[in-house]
Amino acid sequence: MLAPPRTVVRREGGLYALERALQRRGFRLVAGADEAGRGACAGPLVAAAAILPEGRRGEIEELADSKLLTPAARERVYDEVVARALTWSVVVVPATEVDARGLHVCNLAAMRRALASLAERPEYVLTDGFPVDGLDAPGLAVWKGDRVAACVAAASVLAKVTRDRLMVELDTRFPGYGFAVHKGYITDEHSAALTQLGPCAEHRFSYVNVAAASGRGNRPPRARRPRDAAPRPAPDAAEPMMLWPVAEGTVGVASGDQPRPPVPVGEDEAMEGEKR
Repeated sequence: MLAPPRTVVRREGGLYALERALQRRGFRLVAGADEAGRGACAGPLVAAAAILPEGRRGEIEELADSKLLTPAARERVYDEVVARALTWSVVVVPATEVDARGLHVCNLAAMRRALASLAERPEYVLTDGFPVDGLDAPGLAVWKGDRVAACVAAASVLAKVTRDRLMVELDTRFPGYGFAVHKGYITDEHSAALTQLGPCAEHRFSYVNVAAASGRGNRPPRARRPRDAAPRPAPDAAEPMMLWPVAEGTVGVASGDQPRPPVPVGEDEAMEGEKR
């Protein structure tokens, strides 16, 4: 028996070439998964998954890796993904869970959960960078998948916009750190605030810079978070914000009506850095 001909997908084929090739091979429902917030030392880790429809309806103007888009463009693309996707989901992992289980474990578990939460079962799965096991479908980890596959780019926008909105909300709960500006990533301004104020309940105490600022740098990574970690700069905030898995259509927990400072193209790229 002859083996099926090999499919070659070239980068110059564009953002939709990989999905179209898989669809031609019979994998009609191709899901993409990505995350936002790996490089941040504060705030949640957010993972998302999406399946775009075949044909022109699945082609979204401006769709690209979320880190290469301006905040305004991300919002426009987010709305289009939500409107056009056959199914999509978002999962939010709080900082406490990142500290307890470890970043990489949480990252894979969140992408797995986002994919499992899709209303339609994927026939093929594309993930950004890391292979995700335990899926009921064949899959492929794609290097810089958010720049290669449209469904992964769509997931990256869903995750990034959701997380940015949550960080803007956290900025009102824990003022002084500048969460609305740097979104929890390690910038000079954030480091200065950490030194001055100490960590708040939404910081990741398993990160070396946060542990050092808290005076618990000599503890093992998973023992660095104090049980009574409380927001120092906001004494009127009774409880730290609780985050939970966000199912399809309920991303309204992150309000899109809050003001955001302008961020130039490429700033998120510098904040995220190389994830691998």
